[in-house]
Amino acid sequence: MAKKNLVSLVVPVHNEMNAIDLFIEKLHAVIAVLKQKYRFELVFVNDGSTDATERLIMGYARKLPWISLINLSRNFGKEAALSAGIKHAKGDAVIPMDVDLQDPPEVIEQMLIHWQSGAKIVNACRASRDQDSRLKRISAAAFYKIFNLLADRPIPSGVGDFRLLDREVVNAILTIGERSRFNKGLFSWVGFETVEISYERPARSSGETHWSYWKLWKLACDGIFASTTMPLRIWTYIGLIMTLVSIMYSGFLFFRTLIFGVDVPGYTSTVILILIFGGMNMFALGIIGEYVGRIYIEVRKRPLYIVRSVYQHSETET
Repeated sequence: MAKKNLVSLVVPVHNEMNAIDLFIEKLHAVIAVLKQKYRFELVFVNDGSTDATERLIMGYARKLPWISLINLSRNFGKEAALSAGIKHAKGDAVIPMDVDLQDPPEVIEQMLIHWQSGAKIVNACRASRDQDSRLKRISAAAFYKIFNLLADRPIPSGVGDFRLLDREVVNAILTIGERSRFNKGLFSWVGFETVEISYERPARSSGETHWSYWKLWKLACDGIFASTTMPLRIWTYIGLIMTLVSIMYSGFLFFRTLIFGVDVPGYTSTVILILIFGGMNMFALGIIGEYVGRIYIEVRKRPLYIVRSVYQHSETET
C-alpha cells in the first residue's frame, strides 16, 4: 500500500486562546473525512502570546500526536511567524491558515483535489468582503490596485495567506533569505502552476482582529517596498520632468526680462514654489529612506525570528 501524502496546516497565533477550541473541533471534523487519503500535521506557531494560548495548545498537543507547537521568543509579527511555520512543516503540501475560522477548514478538500490534479499552488480567493467595514474594503481594493500597478510580479486580489503550497514551492520559498518579508508577494514571485478557487469568508469565530489600520498601513508599505523599486524609478522620472520644466521656464524668464525688463518679484508665487518643491523633496527622501532602512535590516543579518521551544511528536494523523 502506497504511503499517504502528508499535509501540513500552518497556523500562526497571537493571543487567540478563545478561538483554539472551536478551531480544532472544526478542523478535526474535516480531517476525519480526509484521513483515508492523507496524513495531517497541524503546526501552531505561538507568536509571543501573553494569554493562555500556549498552555491551551500544549494541552491538545500532548493528547493529539498530529499537533505540534513552535514558540517564538517574543512577538515577531505574522509574516515572521508564518515563515517559521513553513520552515518547520514537513508536509508534501503546506496550507497556511488563520485560527479564527475565517479560513474555513472545509475548503481544504477542494485545495487537495486541485493539488492532486497537478496544481503546485492553490489560491483561496474570497468571493466577497461583506464581513469587512466599508473603509477596509475600499483600502484593500486600493492596495491591490496600487501594488499590482507598481510591483514586478502582481498578486491576486482577494487572496490572503490561505492557500495550498506544494513541497516544491515551499522548498523554493525557503531559499529566499530576505528579512523584510511580504509572504503574499513571495508566494506569487516564485511562480509555478497556480489554480484559484473561490470561497465565502465567514465572520470571526471569536474576538476581534489584531490588525489595526496602522498595522495594515505598515504591511502595505512593506509589501510595496519589498516587491519593487518602481517608487524610486517614478521619482527619477519626476525629477527629469521637473528639470526640463525648470530649464524651459528659466529660458522663458530670461527672454521675457530681455524684452520687457525686470518685474517686481511676487511673494505668493515664491512661497508656493518653495512649499511645493520642499514637500516633493521631503516625500522623495522619505521613499529613499524606506529603501535605505530595508538595506540596513538586510545587512545586519539578524534572524527573522527566534524559536524559544518546539513541541512535536514523531507521529502524524493517519
